[in-house]
Amino acid sequence: MSLRVILSVLLLSAGAVVAEPSPNIVLIFADDLGYGDLGCYGATKLQTPNIDRLAAEGRRFTDAHSASAVCTPSRYALLTGEYPHRKGLYAPVFLKTGLLIDAKQRTIAGVLKDAGYETAIIGKWHLGFGEKTPDWNGDLKPGPLELGFDYYFGVPVVNSHPPFVYVENHRVVGLVPEDPFVYGKKAKTQEIPEKMKMGDIGGADAAHALYDDYQVGTTLTAKAVEWIKARGKNKFFLCLATTNIHHPFTPAPRFQGTSQCGLYGDFVHELDWIVGEVVKTLEEQGVADHTMIIVTSDNGGMFNHTGQEAWKMGHALNGPYLGFKFDAWEGGHRIPFIARWPGRIEAGTTSDALICNVDMIATFAALTGQTLADGQGRDSVNILPALKGDPVPRDHLLLSPYRKSHLAIRQGKWMYIGGPGGGGFGGSKVGAHGFGGPAAISFSGRENSDIQNGKLKKNAPPAQLYDLERDPAQTTNLFHQYPEVVQEMAALLETYKLDASKKQ
Repeated sequence: MSLRVILSVLLLSAGAVVAEPSPNIVLIFADDLGYGDLGCYGATKLQTPNIDRLAAEGRRFTDAHSASAVCTPSRYALLTGEYPHRKGLYAPVFLKTGLLIDAKQRTIAGVLKDAGYETAIIGKWHLGFGEKTPDWNGDLKPGPLELGFDYYFGVPVVNSHPPFVYVENHRVVGLVPEDPFVYGKKAKTQEIPEKMKMGDIGGADAAHALYDDYQVGTTLTAKAVEWIKARGKNKFFLCLATTNIHHPFTPAPRFQGTSQCGLYGDFVHELDWIVGEVVKTLEEQGVADHTMIIVTSDNGGMFNHTGQEAWKMGHALNGPYLGFKFDAWEGGHRIPFIARWPGRIEAGTTSDALICNVDMIATFAALTGQTLADGQGRDSVNILPALKGDPVPRDHLLLSPYRKSHLAIRQGKWMYIGGPGGGGFGGSKVGAHGFGGPAAISFSGRENSDIQNGKLKKNAPPAQLYDLERDPAQTTNLFHQYPEVVQEMAALLETYKLDASKKQ
């Protein structure tokens, strides 16, 4: 009998409570994966057997949200447990932005590292590097390693914006001193013209040459599998932040043409394969039963050109919900969220608990028996009860779209949006990157009482109120019908605006 077992028996006999061993954690954080993009959430034009299996063996949440409908702010919320509004974050950042998270701020990685976990983030970072701006020719620090991660490999910004390279820990992979990066210069190895429209950081052709859009999913998966295998029996936390299914839609050749909704569905198929490879590795390593796997997304699906093509083929990116990525409407931030933990989370169950990606730090702290200090993870709620089937003590949830004028509050069945329209992109040209708002809603055939012929009605109310129990698709704005609810929700929202203004 081992010493640990002997001690456990003695403690139990003495009436002491023995803490349950905490599991390994694998958090798969997909990019732009909408509520309707998975088979277990109703998709019929594509197949996701590996993710569906996790839902069948775990719990599927139907009222999960990202704190922001935009990639960078959503990632900030995930890591810190703080609403991005408090930081003034609403838009994505690009190649000249320093690290957005203070190294003194506790993150999910720091919490788990303090609990004895080995930690890694593999994939899309998109939270900046350096004190003020990245030194792409030198050490990219501070970065993930200064926030509690032991290892980082991935795409530094986003796969549709420069620089098109991989970063490992503090350095660009393949960078050589005699071939440095030069701002404003085009890399010879880049062959996709539309990428250059945002400007480039060229030179460094050896580093650029290692990056192939069509192999990013394969490369990140190989790194994740390699890292898991190297952990042995050590306790670990892996955040796998995929570039699937953010544009450009570049699935590996073997996935192309495999779905019934074009490259959009093919890219989801590659994501499902990635999840399958991770699960298979956990099983081969003999740690699957001791690992909590979470699959979720940074925001809703985007109605770009490829998304529109998938829509025309009968695929509803965000299921029954109104709006798309960037919007305050449900389609912008209601996301898939699946959790499997054999023997702890009841298999084949569904939960309508209101949860958010901002809740991860409080949940992981509770899972490992830790307490967050005042000011750390201030907006995070422990959702361990919801994972095990009990209510979550959440009073309300703050949700951020692309435009800060449209900050939103969810409380109970009510959803209040502080302005008219979606609060995301508002372009009216079909097929354009910025196509969104009333024009996109009309194009998609969805209905909303404030919109007519692709435009916001002139007499539309100044804000929006929806009863999501009776009207989950947000067809009818109840702003004028329930003035007392509007007043209460607006007052609650104002407390967040005032708090943020004091910090800025």
